[in-house]
Amino acid sequence: MKTIDCRNMACPAPVVTTKKALEESGDGEIELLVDTGAARENVTRFLQNRGYQVAETELEQGFALRVNKGANTIPVRTQATQKSGETVILVTSDRLGDGPEELGKLLMKNFIITLLELPDLPSRMFFLNTAIHLTTEGSEVVEPLQKLADMGVEIFSCGLCLDFFHKKEKLRVGSVTNMYNSAEALLAAGSVIKL
Repeated sequence: MKTIDCRNMACPAPVVTTKKALEESGDGEIELLVDTGAARENVTRFLQNRGYQVAETELEQGFALRVNKGANTIPVRTQATQKSGETVILVTSDRLGDGPEELGKLLMKNFIITLLELPDLPSRMFFLNTAIHLTTEGSEVVEPLQKLADMGVEIFSCGLCLDFFHKKEKLRVGSVTNMYNSAEALLAAGSVIKL
């Protein structure tokens, strides 16, 4: 049985590590070591949503989750939802949510990094207002955004916003767009997700 230690990992790393372990392993059992709290809940929910039976054992530090990869499970890569038309993500801030700034920036970073692990990617991402700080020099997510671009996701930053923040020359990923093209793409999309 293969044992994967996901303890002391920040979100979303325990789920991403679990997903990769499932994809790389054959049939049989896998043991995942996780911290108590969110990591345990998130990994367990991820596994159960894919049809895995999870046996849980409390440890001195965290939990051991034993997973049997049998024939009655749903392959990880086929979990994509059915949808019609392209998906566009509209990012209007350099942070996610209305809470503390530091937490919001961490959540946005984790969201963008997590996109790299999903089977269905958006077709396009539009960055407006303070979100252009994510696509410009000094951003912690330029590299993951470039990886998304390399995987076929079109990345666009608002030209007016880049000018407003004096960052047009500091754009590091994607290309500059205008409001007409942004509005046209949003209206033509099968679904729009606003962050």
